[in-house]
Order: sequence, then C-alpha cells, then structure tokens
Amino acid sequence: MIKSLAVAALAASALTLSSCGGDLGKEPELRVASGYIEMGATPDRPAAGYFTIMGGPRDVDLVAVTADLAQRVEMHESVRENGVVTMQPLTSAPVPAKGKLEFKPGGKHLMIWNINPAAVRVGKLPMIFVFSNNNNERILFDLKIRQASAAGDQGSAAMDHGGMDIGGMDMGAADAAKK
Repeated sequence: MIKSLAVAALAASALTLSSCGGDLGKEPELRVASGYIEMGATPDRPAAGYFTIMGGPRDVDLVAVTADLAQRVEMHESVRENGVVTMQPLTSAPVPAKGKLEFKPGGKHLMIWNINPAAVRVGKLPMIFVFSNNNNERILFDLKIRQASAAGDQGSAAMDHGGMDIGGMDMGAADAAKK
C-alpha cells in the first residue's frame, strides 16, 4: 500500500512538472556566440581578436584564451586616460550569469602574434576559451580571420599596437626586438 502511494505521488509530481513546459531546469548555457580576428596591417604586427560570450547560469571569469596555431595570445583592454589611449593586460574578464562579455574594438580585445599561415589561408583559427568555473571549463571556438582593412577605412576594427604602451612595454620596440 505504501509503495503504491509513493508511486502515485511520484507520477502526479511528474505530470505536474511536465505541464510546466520543456524549459524546466534548462539554464542558459555558457558559450562563445560570435567572433572574428582582424589581421595586423603588416605581417610583423599582431592580429586583434574580438568576440562575444554569453553567460551561463552563474558568474564565471574568462581566465585565458589560447590557440595552438599562434605563437602567443594575450587579453588586453584599451584605456583612455588624460586623452591618451594605453593598453593594459588582463588576467581575467568577468562573464555575468545570463549576461554577456564583449571583446570589441576600442575596449577589451585579444592580441594574437604569428598566426600559422595555414590557418590564415583557411580563414579561421581554432581557439580555446578557459573559464574559472569548478572544472576550468574550456570551449573550443573557431574565430574567422579577416584581412586588415584599408588604412583609410574609418570603420576598421584593426588597431595599430605599435605606439601603445603596455605596462611599460613599447610595442614598437618589442616588435623591432623580435627582428
């Protein structure tokens, strides 16, 4: 008798829950929604990466972005102080629950050095986005590669990092030192 009452109660609960619709228990999923890479104006300049991440059910931080087919990937943020734009390296960037994080021209962005020419020819770079949640979740996402816009194009997303000061490091001097 007790067993049949328990089964009946369980069945009634299941019917009640199923009437709520198919979204029950479905939380938004942490994901990279879109993105692209704009190649540097010359081969010795880093490319810039931009993307949008949609937040999942809880706050997390983006702690790294890597690419096996690039020499180096760094997260940076452009900051304007006293009329001068400088870049600061980022160690992490918050992704709010059910919100979004945008890396876009003039703000947070990736700097990507020496992308493998095969990836450039194919037009996409596989990247791994690493988050600070319990298991350091990793999301693989291919960023499309665009060639640098013409110098006169005011809509260009490309940034010349050559004259920028990054934590005391002159990018022009750093590029020259590589040669």
